[in-house]
Amino acid sequence: MNINEIKDLMAQFDKSSLREFSYKNQSDELTFSKNEGQAAVPTASAAPIAVPLQAASAPVIEPTPQAAPSAEPEIASEDPAPAAEGDVVESPLVGVAYLAAGPDKPPFVSVGDQVKKGQTLMIIEAMKVMNEVPAPKDGLVTEILVQNEEMVEFGKGLVRIK
Repeated sequence: MNINEIKDLMAQFDKSSLREFSYKNQSDELTFSKNEGQAAVPTASAAPIAVPLQAASAPVIEPTPQAAPSAEPEIASEDPAPAAEGDVVESPLVGVAYLAAGPDKPPFVSVGDQVKKGQTLMIIEAMKVMNEVPAPKDGLVTEILVQNEEMVEFGKGLVRIK
């Protein structure tokens, strides 16, 4: 992984609503974090890359004021949430949410659908692994809280079931 690829990953991470990100392959390991008290610390097993990675970690730490604007949309999305009824199904992991099995496929569920316990509500892709999110109970889908291909964090509300 070259320094430009790392900088690109850092820029994408900085613009996202993700709080933490880790990447590992045979020769490199990167960890970014926006959590308080922790610095983004990219590391690598290859010595030539380790020095530039440490220098490259500064841009992730500096733009923390951007974390505040990303918090505003979450607050805005929580305003309509109390109006809908039901229990929120939260994301079990960090990744990209897919509401359908493919771009030309129908969505797994829609608002107003009856679901059975264990039925797939959506898929979350993490590290190229597709993870199904099952319905925790039988019920009626009253709200879908994420968009297709949206980055989701652990614990983010995905669907509301009554």
